[in-house]
Amino acid sequence: MEDARVSMITRRISFPAIAVFLALAPCTARSEATVPPSYFGLHMHRMVEPQPWLPNGDKLTPWPSVNFGSWRLWDAYAVWSNLEPERGKWKFSTLDKYVDLAKRNGIELLLPLGSPPAWASARPDERSSYRPGNAAEPRDIEDWRNYVRTVATRYKGRIRTYELWNEVNIKGFYSGSQENLIELARVAFETLKSVDPENILVSPSVVGGGKNLQWLDEYLTKGGGQYADVIGYHFYVPKDAPEAIVPLIRDVQDIMRKHNLEHKALWNTETGWWITNTDGTPYGAGADTTWKRLAPNEAAGYVARVLVLGKWAGLERFYWYDWDGGVMGLIEYSTKELKPSGRAYGTTFKWLVGNTLRSCEHADTIWSCALASPRGETSWLIWSSAGSGSWNAPAGWRADLLEDLEGKTTKPADELHIPVTESPVRVVGNLD
Repeated sequence: MEDARVSMITRRISFPAIAVFLALAPCTARSEATVPPSYFGLHMHRMVEPQPWLPNGDKLTPWPSVNFGSWRLWDAYAVWSNLEPERGKWKFSTLDKYVDLAKRNGIELLLPLGSPPAWASARPDERSSYRPGNAAEPRDIEDWRNYVRTVATRYKGRIRTYELWNEVNIKGFYSGSQENLIELARVAFETLKSVDPENILVSPSVVGGGKNLQWLDEYLTKGGGQYADVIGYHFYVPKDAPEAIVPLIRDVQDIMRKHNLEHKALWNTETGWWITNTDGTPYGAGADTTWKRLAPNEAAGYVARVLVLGKWAGLERFYWYDWDGGVMGLIEYSTKELKPSGRAYGTTFKWLVGNTLRSCEHADTIWSCALASPRGETSWLIWSSAGSGSWNAPAGWRADLLEDLEGKTTKPADELHIPVTESPVRVVGNLD
């Protein structure tokens, strides 16, 4: 399924070359708030039994060894077609296990709604990226209402964030009209709030830049934004470096402002790159794709850079796709060992959570982001978007310690001129 998903995105979406801003300014005051653990989200697929996509005796994934705060249950066998494969015959075993895992570990779940079973689908024989009929809207809105109400009631107080459908601008995921989707959004929004006013509904996710942004604009023009507490988007830039995410975020924020929705939070509910496996796993290697295929250490730099810039640009959640996949995972698919990119994810969590990003800017390829601790102490996250170079410490400031993405610390050879590579380092220092 992962191979099909990656090739689907590749076929349907093209990302134009994007010019990166010479300087960045935060979109709203949110971006200067303390970074919460929930900003760091993951997709995890093989956490519990039974798992239909565990072939050849593959083992379950152990709980992550790095910190994170939220978990999106996509490609996790928890959509409508899995929960109610036959009318009125519910199968909650897998989702129950996810909910128990999340509760034990203090993780917030995001549950996507959609993918109707064939019996409820308006076009049960229609091909989709998954099973026949999964991409169509429900035939009867009352079946949809009952599905949302049943799930929300069962998990009241345990799942509070829900998302309406996945990548609705791709026919393999959603083949209905925007008008039908808005009606589904209205019913889901009203039903979730009637069960628990604290429930949050995220708008249907759109993926891609360029003309794909028009889909979101048209959906909001038709009134879809009134049935969402949060605007969701998939900020994939799979052919580009992490810095390309910033102008794409700005494009979405411009659309939100156009429709007077800038007061609502913006979540990135899915993003990732191809990351090389080194355990001999061939899974996904034959997929037809023009995505970047990142070497292990290169991927580590990408993970840290995109998480930092996403937060600074105004994202309130960032769900990385994925933790344990064969194509885009932060751990090795077979051995489950942590990749450098997985360690980078954990280090970036440590750098950001509880602190505040005060500024991000760059001169040519050298980027620097100021990070303030609760005590007001400033450190710097620095990297190069291409090649290597040198970062000059601000006037009156000197570097005392460097921390890399492996968590290793060293003393700088030069307190005022720090060598920079494509892997970010945290520079700790003091005023002269």
